[in-house]
Amino acid sequence: MERNVLIMIAIPIPFFGFVYLNTENPIFFFEVPQLTGFWEYFGLGLVFTFLIAQYFAFQKDSKNIEKSSFGLEKKLEAYSKASFNRFRILFVSGLVAAAGLFLFGNAGYTIAFAVTLVFFSSAKPTPERIIRALKLKGDEKNQVMGLKRRE
Repeated sequence: MERNVLIMIAIPIPFFGFVYLNTENPIFFFEVPQLTGFWEYFGLGLVFTFLIAQYFAFQKDSKNIEKSSFGLEKKLEAYSKASFNRFRILFVSGLVAAAGLFLFGNAGYTIAFAVTLVFFSSAKPTPERIIRALKLKGDEKNQVMGLKRRE
């Protein structure tokens, strides 16, 4: 899972970096279609909707996993699936932010991309985050902490 998450983080960054640098100091000139202002703000709203949705969807999934009667292995599998879904939404959010900056040059897309990166970095699964999200105690907590020592 960690490899897939790192790939999802790494793909939008160079694209956004190229678009951002070209917006600030154009080297390449592209014929960008002129879209109405509606699409500019629709895209920006879409990015922030994705950011809010991924947070609440993940919190809901975490609570459902925590309240379940699954064993630790099944809980970790469900947590992994919920995390991967979260990162998929963040991946799309990053791509939409980069595309929005490319098409419209609106600085709001830069802010949206920065917020996406904050979620990417703060959502990366670690044993401590897994324990906190699933409210693990006792032996389950020790087993998850053991994952940290094996790496």
